[in-house]
Amino acid sequence: MQRRDFISVVGGAAAWPLAARAQQQATPVAGFLGSGSPNLDAFRAAAVRQGLAEAGYVEGRNIAFDYRWAQGQYERLPALAADLVRRKVAVIISIGGTTSAIAARSATTTIPIVFATGGDPIKLNLVASLSRPGGNVTGVSFLTNALVAKQFEVLHEAVPQAAPMGFLVNPENANGEGETRSVLAAAKSIGQKMVVVQAHTDNELNAAFLMLAQHHVGALDIAGDAFFLSRRDKLVEFAARQRLPTIYNLREYAVAGGLMSYGTSITEAHRIAGLYVGRILKGEKPADLPVQQSTKIELVINLKTAKALGLAMPPSLLVRADEVIE
Repeated sequence: MQRRDFISVVGGAAAWPLAARAQQQATPVAGFLGSGSPNLDAFRAAAVRQGLAEAGYVEGRNIAFDYRWAQGQYERLPALAADLVRRKVAVIISIGGTTSAIAARSATTTIPIVFATGGDPIKLNLVASLSRPGGNVTGVSFLTNALVAKQFEVLHEAVPQAAPMGFLVNPENANGEGETRSVLAAAKSIGQKMVVVQAHTDNELNAAFLMLAQHHVGALDIAGDAFFLSRRDKLVEFAARQRLPTIYNLREYAVAGGLMSYGTSITEAHRIAGLYVGRILKGEKPADLPVQQSTKIELVINLKTAKALGLAMPPSLLVRADEVIE
């Protein structure tokens, strides 16, 4: 081998690790900021990854993920968001509710943020407008304040004789106050008495169950919330034990044994969020990406649970159901 060839080979060998490290460093890291837990929010994260895959980003090939979970303890979100900022992730994906989006927005004005939230992003100061968000934040909105009133109406249609009816809400959820007003207004319009109970800890949840039992509520409407989702089995068990017809906001509750759910397809909303993350990674700015409105609404009825409660579901509801679990 000639000397110059030897030098070329050695030089190439020395440069190869540097090139490999540069390629690894070029792989963008997307930070997940979740209000819930990795197990119960797995379907949300999977939907985001699906959207990213449709945009051309696949984990282990050209993107990596860094997860932070609050486990339903909203007070942990600011510190978790700050940790992702220190990590210098390429983008923060807020999942599991409005509170995580607010925490991410408070933590940085430079790192792009994509949310999927049930709150009004304008009223929450996440964006300047839906069409021109401005700043570093955009995402997908499914306005639960409007849907929660319809959720109440569906429950009333299923159990019109129930009096009073109950509404369970997390006071720490940024949407809680607005959703409570919506439900009370819907109930007042038809003369339905409501018992509102609040909980954001296990002890408070037990106390709420006791209050509902003491007031002999005939049916229960549960607001959408990451903490409630993390206690999904407990909520479903309480409803079964009390023989209490209950409606939830997510299909996952009905699959777990809840009577029925009515609300936005969370999977579809998070898939769209994943598509937005992909567009940002390709160079588009959040300020120029309009907030998407998730319009896919689904009604799911668990007939097995209805039979266990001795409840005959109205044909008008069954024919409108997107899914009937038997």
